[in-house]
Formats: sequence, structure tokens, C-alpha cells
Amino acid sequence: MARRLVGTLLAAIAALGVTTAPAQAAADFTGVVALDNCSGSVVRLPGSAPGDKALVLTNGHCVELMKAGQVIVDRTVTRNFKLLNGSGSDIATVKSSKLLYATMTGTDAALYQLTTTYQQLEQQYGSRALELSASRPVAGAEIRIVSGYWKRIYSCRIDGFVHQVREASWTWRDSLRYTPSCNTIGGTSGSPIIDNASGKVVGVNNTGNESGGRCTMNNPCEVDASGAITVRKGINYGQQTYGLVSCFGPGTTLNLSLPGCEVAKP
Repeated sequence: MARRLVGTLLAAIAALGVTTAPAQAAADFTGVVALDNCSGSVVRLPGSAPGDKALVLTNGHCVELMKAGQVIVDRTVTRNFKLLNGSGSDIATVKSSKLLYATMTGTDAALYQLTTTYQQLEQQYGSRALELSASRPVAGAEIRIVSGYWKRIYSCRIDGFVHQVREASWTWRDSLRYTPSCNTIGGTSGSPIIDNASGKVVGVNNTGNESGGRCTMNNPCEVDASGAITVRKGINYGQQTYGLVSCFGPGTTLNLSLPGCEVAKP
């Protein structure tokens, strides 16, 4: 997985002396978390209440390299996340009680439910959640991709939407393609894609074509509606998240049978 952190990639990054991200935006890591292998963010739904258990958004492949067609729902999972403040300093370790949803089919997303509420996060740590946008983003919009693992912010625009991004056995629909300055690296998997204008999360960073390969691991390709394949070496992608909003009822309760919920189901 192109954005998954692995030992060989770490060694390569160190050898190249990569220490900063180009086109860095003004730092704002509020609500961002670091996993042991990825990045993520504390997110809320438009209708979330202060007493609701908080959610963490990351990639499905940050849970495990799932099989095509596999969906995990409501699994008891204890996992630690390092919570950052606005300047990128670690301020707390928060824990999940369950993995509400995870898949690498159609999208590459996972949502953990924490043991703490949004109100507790604010009162105990002075932290707030990022809001998931219920609206589809637009091409050309300025975005920032905030990595809790690397404590870096990438700034660019949405270059366009891809009918399908295909990588090895996985296919993701209606993906976001970034302009080149968001040259994300391993460990940025799961980073929130934040719309600069609204401050809301519109996607989750997940992959990029590293060496020009065609539809292979670490080298995703684009597939249009007619089946034509395009390879863009060095270009990176994310998955939209507005569709997740329709899958939740009151109290951050996942309900995959709700009208408009079109994510992959078990």
C-alpha cells in the first residue's frame, strides 16, 4: 500500500534526507492523531452531540491489508492514538473501544470509536474534533493534508475526481487526485483532507503512484468510465468522506441501512 508505513520505506526516506513537506501550510494539528503506523483525525458528524463518543478517521489499510470485498463492522478493538494540539505537540493518548467500520472496497476508510466523548476531549485536553463535511468537494478547491505521524501539513488543490483508482486487488471509486505539491509519503496514510475554506474534512489520504507502475502495489492507476487506464507517476490520491455521513444515526450510531448510505456492506 503506497501510503502505508513500512521499514524499507522509512530507510529510504532517511537515506534521502526527507525532513519537510514542500508547500507547507500554516500549521494546525488540532484534532489530528498519530497511529503506530499511520495518521488520523478525531472527527464529528454534523449532528454529533458533546456527550457522544468521539470517532477517529483513518484508512482501512491502517487497520490491516483487507481483502477486496471485506468489510469490518462493530468489532471490539483497543487501540491507542496520540492526540496533538494545534502546534503539533502530543497532549494525550486516547483509546478506542471498538472499530465501528473499516473497508478497502470502494473506499479506503476506517472509523474507530473512542472511550472518551467530544466534551471530555475538550474539557480534559482543550481539543476539538474536525467536522466531516456532508457535501461533495469541488475541483480546484484548496486543501491541506495533515499528517499526525510526521507532524507535517501538505498544501495543494483538488486536481480532479477519478472514476476509479485501482491498486493491486483494490478498487476505489470517485477518488480525489491532488495537484503535485501534495507529494505525500508513507505514514501519511489516514491523514484528513481538509477544505481550506470551510475547515471541514472532505476526504482521507490513502495512496500514490511511486515509481510509474501500472495498477500494482504502491503504483495505483486511474481507470475511466470506458475502462481506459492512465498512469500518473508521482501523483497522489485520497478518498472522499461525505458519503460516510449518511451512514450514521443519532449519537454517532453506525447504521448501514439508512437511506443514502452507499458504502460497502458486509
